[in-house]
Amino acid sequence: MQDARVAEIGAALMARLDALARFTDEPGRLTRFYLTPAHRAAADQLRGWMEEAGLTSEIDAIGNVVGRAGVVSDRPLLILGSHIDTVRDAGRYDGALGVLGAIAAVEELRRRGAALPFDVEVIAFGDEEGARFPATLSGSRAVAGSFDLATLDVVDAEGVSLRQALEAFGCDPADIRALSRRGRRVVGYLELHIEQGPVLEAEGLPVGVVTAIAGAVRVTATLRGVAGHAGTVPMAMRRDALTAAAELVLAVEEAAQVNGGGLVATVGQLTLRPGASNSIPGEVVLSIDLRAERDHVRDAALHLIETAARAIAATRQVMVELRATYEAPAVQCDAGLQAILARAVTAFGLPVCHLQSGAGHDALVMGPLGRIGMLFTRCRGGVSHTPAESITLEDAGVSVMVLCSAIEMLADDESFWVEPESPHGGGASHVS
Repeated sequence: MQDARVAEIGAALMARLDALARFTDEPGRLTRFYLTPAHRAAADQLRGWMEEAGLTSEIDAIGNVVGRAGVVSDRPLLILGSHIDTVRDAGRYDGALGVLGAIAAVEELRRRGAALPFDVEVIAFGDEEGARFPATLSGSRAVAGSFDLATLDVVDAEGVSLRQALEAFGCDPADIRALSRRGRRVVGYLELHIEQGPVLEAEGLPVGVVTAIAGAVRVTATLRGVAGHAGTVPMAMRRDALTAAAELVLAVEEAAQVNGGGLVATVGQLTLRPGASNSIPGEVVLSIDLRAERDHVRDAALHLIETAARAIAATRQVMVELRATYEAPAVQCDAGLQAILARAVTAFGLPVCHLQSGAGHDALVMGPLGRIGMLFTRCRGGVSHTPAESITLEDAGVSVMVLCSAIEMLADDESFWVEPESPHGGGASHVS
């Protein structure tokens, strides 16, 4: 019976994921940027599915689609969600799985007649990717109470400001401050997401429990030597910026290998000047991306890289400049929610795989509201942000069933939702 229900839920969820992928700003490929016509069409469709699931729905002042089960303002609140915006030429599961999987979980709980002692919100955030405006996580920041109103003045490639785009979408930016849930007792925030990595596939498991969202630092390294003719400058007299850069790339790799601790390090961009086949490179600019679930591990690796860069520059007689362009601290998933998700996985008869997220998510900024937890779904090849994203019907169904079990376990554990001074809490209500 359980296998049949998994298949039924999975088939319905995959059909909705396919349907949502049809809403695109670029025919022939999935591109759905924040506050575009495709985003609006997708939002309207989501509202319809939310209503079918028994949720009341609305599009809020920042363009999020919000579905609610229960509207008792003095009861605790559980938030489920992810995002529906995409990168250009995207896959159909990044973000969307978490939104539609949450709706499916609410539907399943309603079918079971589950009585929950807290309200539930399903939120489809509009701007996680930051693909249209030079800002990101606007929707989740607004809900978390950390949205900077100055962001309303940033503009996209066409010169349209975020404020103008919101107004054209039918939103009133003046109401954004009121979106903060900081006045509510929040049970937690749970996000279902494809893994975007190969761990679950390697372990042969459909789902995994996330321990942390890795902190990241991005550094631009510029090495300046002396350009010259490839045929006339003797090897011993060269100040080649590219050979120095090559050593630095290997130093970045070594820093990750010796530190361990889940650290990953990547050089993804490299630009050299003058860039001719018969010229010695006089300047090289490269990117360094470091991520780890513990900030001290990442910082130690960065120190090693900085030390290596100075030594390489001195030996090769070039100048080096390292400039940090981005930094975000690691966010630890709540131990209690990890335990609940692990119990839900075990109850389904599966071993528990704990893993970190190297990619950022809306969960990154939801911490000020309370506990955060994430459940990953296996994605073939660990591929993401491309049309090659692929999950199975069975894994989709298992993910929803595990999420349902976790929500029911939260309902049974008063420590998550009862105020310390109120031992009996509020009355339970059915998901309807």
